[in-house]
Amino acid sequence: MTSAPAPLARQTPAVQRAEELDALRGIAILAMILSGTIPFQGIMPAWMYHAQVPPPNHQFNPDLPGLTWVDLVFPLFIFALGAAIPLAQSRRLTRGWTNLQVVLSIVKRGFLLAAFAIASQHFRPVVISSEPVAYKWQFGLIGFAVLFCMFVQLPKSYPKWLRVLVPIGGWTAGMIFLSRLQYPHHEQYKTFSLYRSDIILLVLANIAVFASLIWLFTRTKPGLRLGILACLFPLQLSASDGGWITQFLSSNPVPWLFNFGYLKYLFIAIPATLIGDYLVTWLDSDRQPEDPTRTGWRYLAIALLSLAIDLTLLIGLQARWLEVTALASLALCFCLYLLSRNPKTETAKPIQHLSLWGFYWLTLGLAFEPYEGGIKKDPATMSYFFVCLAMSIFLFIFLAIALRIFKQRRWLQLFIDNGRNPMIAYVAFGNLLWPVIELAGWQESIEEMTKTPWMGLAIGLIYTLTIAIFVSFCTRLKLFWKT
Repeated sequence: MTSAPAPLARQTPAVQRAEELDALRGIAILAMILSGTIPFQGIMPAWMYHAQVPPPNHQFNPDLPGLTWVDLVFPLFIFALGAAIPLAQSRRLTRGWTNLQVVLSIVKRGFLLAAFAIASQHFRPVVISSEPVAYKWQFGLIGFAVLFCMFVQLPKSYPKWLRVLVPIGGWTAGMIFLSRLQYPHHEQYKTFSLYRSDIILLVLANIAVFASLIWLFTRTKPGLRLGILACLFPLQLSASDGGWITQFLSSNPVPWLFNFGYLKYLFIAIPATLIGDYLVTWLDSDRQPEDPTRTGWRYLAIALLSLAIDLTLLIGLQARWLEVTALASLALCFCLYLLSRNPKTETAKPIQHLSLWGFYWLTLGLAFEPYEGGIKKDPATMSYFFVCLAMSIFLFIFLAIALRIFKQRRWLQLFIDNGRNPMIAYVAFGNLLWPVIELAGWQESIEEMTKTPWMGLAIGLIYTLTIAIFVSFCTRLKLFWKT
């Protein structure tokens, strides 16, 4: 496998954004919203839900293997997080930051992500009360406003006093509200508790810190980075097998913040940093963009093959057509390799590298498929990590070609805008749209309209589009939530 280029070879900071990464993150966050708003009443196809909570009862079955698009959402987000690390940190290093300064910024980001995980969970209406009372929706709206002030980064065109006052006011209001909110229906934590947090965001906080630190100290040694991943593998296997390693890994002085089990997603994030290294180089190569009129057919074929691989895996692994799926997906990967080999331009080289990496991780993931009873999201199997990593790479290739070769930005603009502002998108339904619907008295009418599962899906799509447009509006106004 070809070694990743060292980002620090760049002498000028990148001024472009990696919009294919924004689009990928936007797809992930909007798919996450859709998966949370589709109906559970009635019977829809099993591939519309997590593979391990199939219809009609939607009871979790840890022994049920399979892979659906819903299972892919979180790995896509982890992949985007990992791939963005070299972009963000190499910019800081090229501006003269020391390793210590970068480490402090990484720790700060982890702290803010963890604070967001805790605060957002406390303000969630369904957490405040499980009863149909109006005040929980009102506090949900208040929570959105408080979170907005806590994490928004106002444009530099705003007065400096306002850019300082808003976050101070937000954090002050947040501490006041969280110290006074009551949770009467919770048996253990009836007031504020550090243990009440959003597990998805808490995992992201841990992965952001550890993956960033690993990249920082192995940025010129990608082989060592993969070596760390290899060491993590036996630790992952030993964590639940008893003995002194199990005891050591289960001993945790800050259980509300860290759990060794969270680090299993480094199997996606660390390889994603290698993709981020290639992306840093690709941003420079765009100074001489590819001419699609000469080799457009080749890039179109690569893009379509990348999508075909993902669709083949989603259909085949969920239907459990294992042998056919493995042969078909690897054959498509080989065709992708043939089309991407012998790159002639700096723009084409990263596509070749990405194709090879996708081929490699998919082969590894399919080889692990029979292990641990087949591919599963929870508890996550080794096959799940590597197959989802490969699928993320192939979707990334498709988006990169669409944006960088064929310049189809307008068709992906909504995803790009949401990918640049994922924190707003993450809480906008539960803390903004849903409370508005409930307080306006529209919920019963909507439920009457969604007696059939497919009408419920249509409502879910409308909810998702509404959130997407709202977040896009905030992005256009340069109102970003940052950690």
